[in-house]
Amino acid sequence: MKTSSLLKNIEYKEGKPAINVLFETDSTKEIRIVMRKDQLMKKHQTPFPIVVEMFEGDLDFGVEREVHNLKRGDILALEASVPHDLIAKSDCIVRLTLSKADSVQRVEKVVE
Repeated sequence: MKTSSLLKNIEYKEGKPAINVLFETDSTKEIRIVMRKDQLMKKHQTPFPIVVEMFEGDLDFGVEREVHNLKRGDILALEASVPHDLIAKSDCIVRLTLSKADSVQRVEKVVE
């Protein structure tokens, strides 16, 4: 069994979103993304499917020229290779589920 918390040790960064690995399982990597209002993650795509859960706040999630406003409690699944971007409309805590084969460093490069 593995446990973690989306609420412990939260650190907002001024210049860019904060990326933290919560834990890894045999098939996934569970990531917390903490974003201040107006921070963004530029357009990018993933080599594997992802699941995004809005734990706190709201953000605009752009997919294929369409913007989806995600609010607390919303969950979405996105297939591999689909370009998307994120803009925080308020301070946000996002849970991101990556494939075990995906790289946390890839996510970190998106926020640089």
